[in-house]
Amino acid sequence: MESPWELATQSADALGIKPAERLLHVSINNQSMHLYQGADCIKRYTVSTSSRPPSNQKDSLGTPRGLHLIAERIGAGQPPGMVFKSRIPTGHHFNELSAAENEGNLVTTRILWLRGLEPGYNSGGKVDSYDRYIYIHGTNHEDRLGRPASGGCVLLSNLEMIDLYERVRPGDWVNIVN
Repeated sequence: MESPWELATQSADALGIKPAERLLHVSINNQSMHLYQGADCIKRYTVSTSSRPPSNQKDSLGTPRGLHLIAERIGAGQPPGMVFKSRIPTGHHFNELSAAENEGNLVTTRILWLRGLEPGYNSGGKVDSYDRYIYIHGTNHEDRLGRPASGGCVLLSNLEMIDLYERVRPGDWVNIVN
């Protein structure tokens, strides 16, 4: 059986995409993400993906599958739990918000904004992951990690989000599979 690194490399080669230094392999079925440096797995994270079925379609709220890259890193230096609105830190930790404000999934701590690499599948038109604002980010509901709970993004604990943010760079691959 081929490793996640080999599978991502094959997809990238078929698309004419240059190799990346790192790969985040997200398993929707296992609610996990593994960080690879080349072929070596160096870290495992428990995540939450969408509470809806996987989908690459706009407005589906499903986690998109396929090969992506980290397009932007946002939030360096912000404290764990900082809430972001439209990718801007609000100045408030999620614990400072009312119960009603804290009910939904908030974007917290750091943001890795994903860009799909597969035209017609997760890039372009109504399937564009970047235009759908698909992120890997911290969450105000860490108790939900390990089971589907997001609105399409990949959620991590706030401290693990900081750890991941420091390990990856724009251009690194993210492959999201069932």
